[in-house]
Amino acid sequence: MPERSAEPKRPFNTHVCFAPNGELCASYRKIHLFDVELADGSSYRESSTTTPGERPELARLGGFSCGLAICYDLRFPELFRALVEQGAEVLLVPAAFTLHTGKDHWHVLLRARAIESSSYVVAAAQWGKHPLGRTTYGHALVADPWGTVIAEASDGLGFALATIDSSRLDEVRMSLPCLTHRRLGRSR
Repeated sequence: MPERSAEPKRPFNTHVCFAPNGELCASYRKIHLFDVELADGSSYRESSTTTPGERPELARLGGFSCGLAICYDLRFPELFRALVEQGAEVLLVPAAFTLHTGKDHWHVLLRARAIESSSYVVAAAQWGKHPLGRTTYGHALVADPWGTVIAEASDGLGFALATIDSSRLDEVRMSLPCLTHRRLGRSR
């Protein structure tokens, strides 16, 4: 959702999380802005209308530590690594991936983030035609820490529903402890 910034014409793109009682429990301002010229002739300049955020954020939801991201952030594994180093077990990624990039990259990137972070990835996704001719890919999905897609919405309106299982998270992190084997870029 848009959140007022110091520049009225460039609000933050903010991912918000609310507790069951309606209280705001976390918010994340999108760091990576989508400024691209695509091969299909599409051009996007998110930085002309959005102020970037500056830091990763976690939320405690349903007994899990959840790392927050938004859309284009998915292409920056260092953000997800920072979230996992801060304790994330589930990565939440609402998105409006373009049809052009989504059809080829959406599943691959979400599964990669799940695998390399040994975390669940829950990705809400806008689908369909939007104002000014933009079309988004959709395919909301949930991937487990092994990278297996355990729920996915098909084309059109719908939703993906899956169970986030702490024992599955522990099993993957113990059987392939790559998070503890890291040597480069590790916080000391």
